[in-house]
Amino acid sequence: MKIGILVTGITPDTLIDQYGSYADMFIRLFQPHNPGFDYVIYNVSLGEFPASANDCDGWVITGSKHSVYEQLDWITQLKELVRQIATSKRPLVGICFGHQLIAEALGGKVEKYSGGWGLGINTYQLDNGFAQQLEQATGQAPPTLNINAVHQDQVSILPEGATVLAHSDFCRYAALSYCDNRIVSLQPHPEFTLGFEDALLDERGGEGIPLQDAQQGLASVRQPGACLDSPVIAGWLVAVLQQKQ
Repeated sequence: MKIGILVTGITPDTLIDQYGSYADMFIRLFQPHNPGFDYVIYNVSLGEFPASANDCDGWVITGSKHSVYEQLDWITQLKELVRQIATSKRPLVGICFGHQLIAEALGGKVEKYSGGWGLGINTYQLDNGFAQQLEQATGQAPPTLNINAVHQDQVSILPEGATVLAHSDFCRYAALSYCDNRIVSLQPHPEFTLGFEDALLDERGGEGIPLQDAQQGLASVRQPGACLDSPVIAGWLVAVLQQKQ
């Protein structure tokens, strides 16, 4: 099965040798679930796009430092590709920037959140049968999800037909599904390990992210016994991507 990873951001130079690219992080995230995927990487932020939505069997859109409302040609082109993927009925996963871009492409709205940054380990409540979806895909049904986050923008208005799968007090629309669960998206980053989140916040604190906010995020990552529910999310995402059109 061929999975296209639409890369919208670049790992900081100081971290890429140790942690790899954003595409590498998704490949590692999915690997324990033995999906048998073949990956094709498209650096869409550099203008590298597939010829059509039919070039791969499923798609992933990564995170990015950019905002989806920026007037950049590649962002406009990516939104059109999302609409084509939806029409093709191929599965699509969006994470952080990808989550927001799918929402805007399908008629929603994204804005900079007045409440500031969501950083470090965030806890999300499950909605609308999401726990059952997770159990069906992985055999596990955690009551809440602990996942790393790095964002200030948020989906503020849902597209028509979107279903909310998870939320928190900070992020009202943290996970969404569309098109009978063929398209799903998450605001947090299941592909970010504790180590990468720690290193990223340590580097960007005071450099793009307010230092106090970064320190609060770091405290959650560094607390004794800190753990993530990323493996459960990974199993669910693999199940979504394995759907036949």
